[in-house]
Amino acid sequence: MKTNHSSSALGEFIKSRRERLQPSIAGIKPLPGRRRTPGLRREEVSYLANLSVTYYTWLEQGREVNPSPEVLLNISNALKLDEDEQKHLFDLANVDPASAGAVLNNERSDTGFLQTIVNQLHYPSFVTDEGTDVIAWNRAAELIIADFGSLPISERNMMSLMFFNSDYRQRLVNWEEFARYTTATVRANIDRYKDNPLYMERFERLRLESEEFVHFWELYEIKQRRVATALFRLPDAQEMEFVIHSASVVDNDPGLHWCFYVPVPGSGTEEGLLRLLERDIKRY
Repeated sequence: MKTNHSSSALGEFIKSRRERLQPSIAGIKPLPGRRRTPGLRREEVSYLANLSVTYYTWLEQGREVNPSPEVLLNISNALKLDEDEQKHLFDLANVDPASAGAVLNNERSDTGFLQTIVNQLHYPSFVTDEGTDVIAWNRAAELIIADFGSLPISERNMMSLMFFNSDYRQRLVNWEEFARYTTATVRANIDRYKDNPLYMERFERLRLESEEFVHFWELYEIKQRRVATALFRLPDAQEMEFVIHSASVVDNDPGLHWCFYVPVPGSGTEEGLLRLLERDIKRY
C-alpha cells in the first residue's frame, strides 16, 4: 500500500498522542508488572476506538491513507484529543470534522475587536459571517457601498444587498457583472453551507424572489472568490473605482470574511475618497 506524506504525518501524530496518554486517564486499569510502553499500547487504543489492531497499526505506520470520518472521531475520543488536536487530526486526513458529527467550538470572534480594527482603515472595509451578514464596517463603507447601520438587521447581508437593495444597485455601475460573479461564487460554495439554515434560507429567498439571480444561477457558472473590480457612482455623480481584496478565516474563524475596497491607481478614487471623508468629518 502506498505511503504518502499526509498519512505518515497522521501516523506520527496519533503515535505521539498514544505515547503521552496515561492508562488511568484513558480509563484503562493497569495490569500487574511494569509497562514497557510509554502511554497506551496500540491494542488499548484500538480497543477504545473500536478498531482492529491491524487497522490501527496501519494508520500509525502510514499504510492506511483514507480513514473515514467516523474512524478519526473514534481515535480522537480514544486519545482524549482536545479541540485543537482533533482539528489537526482531521486536517492531516483532509476530512471535514462536521462529516463525522464532531462538535468544535463555534464561539464567535469578538465583533468589538473586529470593529476597532476595521475603523483603522480609511478604505471601505467590512467583515461578514458565514451567513453573509455584515457584522463590522467602517465609515468609508457606509459612504461608498451602503449605509449598513440604517438597514434592518434582516437585510444587512450581502446576498440581500446585491439582489434586493435598489440603492446599492443604482450605486454599483457594473452591477450585472458583479451579480453574475456573485451567483457563480454561491454555486461554487453552496455545498459548504448546506447545513447552515440561515444561509440556505437566504438562498431560497433569492431563488424564489429574484429573477436575476435565477437567470444567473441557471447559467451554471462556477467562480471561486478572487480579486474583482467594483465601480460606484455616488449620489453627487462622482465615480469611484475599487479593486476588491478579501481575507478568509479571520481571527481563526473560518466563517468570517474580510473585504477591502482598494482604490484603482490613477482613477482619482484615492483623492476623491479622502475629500469625501474630510467633508464627512467636518459635517459631524
